[in-house]
Amino acid sequence: MYSKKLYFYIAALFLLSSFAITSLHAEEKMDDQMMKAWAEYATPGEHHKVLDYFVGDWDYTLGWKMSAKDKATKSSGTTTAKWILGGRYIKMHAQGTSMGQPFEGFGHMGYDNATKKYTGLWIDNMSTGMLKSWGYYYPSSKKFVEWGKFHDPILGKQAFRAVTNIKKENTFTYEMYITGEDGKEFQMMKIKYTRKK
Repeated sequence: MYSKKLYFYIAALFLLSSFAITSLHAEEKMDDQMMKAWAEYATPGEHHKVLDYFVGDWDYTLGWKMSAKDKATKSSGTTTAKWILGGRYIKMHAQGTSMGQPFEGFGHMGYDNATKKYTGLWIDNMSTGMLKSWGYYYPSSKKFVEWGKFHDPILGKQAFRAVTNIKKENTFTYEMYITGEDGKEFQMMKIKYTRKK
């Protein structure tokens, strides 16, 4: 009787040990997979390198209007762009004037390895909202196309499409389009950037 109980305890202990070892190996494998996935997600790659073009100091001229019939309001200023967080994001700091008032804004742009999209965030001293966007880069035309939404205090929530053109060395343009009251898309804003010498 005693030998049978001893055998049972030994067998049970063996099974528990085997289960523990198997579970430990499974956890280690899962940990390795998680670490690999997070490493791939967090590591800047070739898509981030495209953004390197924007790093530096720029002068800009800007024109914007709220309807296709309006005459564009002009302004100008400077922008400085630099890499932050280990080459994961570009941070742009713009300073100038808008409607005769001092203007300051910050833009952030990066590439999300998980969604395979470029993402952007813009904030400035002309509002308390954040403009968020996502889009793609087309190497053949050296063009970024993005989509997003922002809140207009008069018109409410607005969807937009934006195009960044790298037409030639040391210059680029940013064009924003929204839908007018007639249901047709028009160019709401255009910014031309020239790299400082």
